[in-house]
Amino acid sequence: MQKQVIKTNDGSSSIFIPEMNVTYHSIHGAMQESKHVFIEAGLKPLLNQNKTIHIFEMGFGTGLNALLSLQNAINHQQKINYTAIELFPLTIDEAGTLNYSDENFMQLHQCDWEKDVELNDYFTIHKIHQSLLNYSTNKKFDLIYFDAFDPNTQPELWTKEIFEKLFLMLELNGILVTYSSKGIVRRVMQDAGFSVKKVSGPPHKREMIRAKKMTL
Repeated sequence: MQKQVIKTNDGSSSIFIPEMNVTYHSIHGAMQESKHVFIEAGLKPLLNQNKTIHIFEMGFGTGLNALLSLQNAINHQQKINYTAIELFPLTIDEAGTLNYSDENFMQLHQCDWEKDVELNDYFTIHKIHQSLLNYSTNKKFDLIYFDAFDPNTQPELWTKEIFEKLFLMLELNGILVTYSSKGIVRRVMQDAGFSVKKVSGPPHKREMIRAKKMTL
């Protein structure tokens, strides 16, 4: 699968896949989208707690969401255990072409898969090389970053069955955030048990979804 590095409108890099005609992030700004959708709407409300935050990411991709979470872990001295699943990971060389200027970025890509890797006193990552369709776990998470390609590109990942699986993976009052706000996405999330709320989206996108597990 051919991948091309592109520069988005806020100056940060993303990946474009010509054969699928999709980008890993918004062309209007990869960095600003990740910060808004996953950090501001997802992680920030959970910070500064006297407990470890357990995060699950669907779609490790470029590692940008993990990097921003790692930075917040350090800045807030907040312990985070981060689990990310990715079927088609970038190579080390591909990751090296991205312009996310942070000394920790390449560590996220270079660390081993299928094991816990402690990058510092506050951040431990576990990368899983497989499809969410085949993944199962007994772990419980406080927060899920759902960053799959859009429903038209990867419809198999936006089904009631997938969101039922994610619902079971969340702790009570756990949060799922995603950039999509399509009606069909809201409905399958609600059918899976989530309380779904549309909130303000990143620049050039009016809305996104912040869903919560309100019942066991």
